[in-house]
Amino acid sequence: MPENEPKIEPEHSTGPNNYLKFTGLAFQMIAIIGAFTYIGYRIDKAENHQTQWVTAMLSLIGVFISFYTVFKSLKN
Repeated sequence: MPENEPKIEPEHSTGPNNYLKFTGLAFQMIAIIGAFTYIGYRIDKAENHQTQWVTAMLSLIGVFISFYTVFKSLKN
């Protein structure tokens, strides 16, 4: 290959930056789901609910929000 031709680099690198990005997304998901679950647990505990519906609902909301943030981050 002649020296004056530019090197073609791949569009998506597979270096450590991608691993850090995906690891960060995983921790972000854990934090969001955990925070919503903890808030629901505290509400159920304060209201003395027999069935922990608030915990279940806020956990699901946390899952949906975490998926939204992950998909939004992956688009970029």
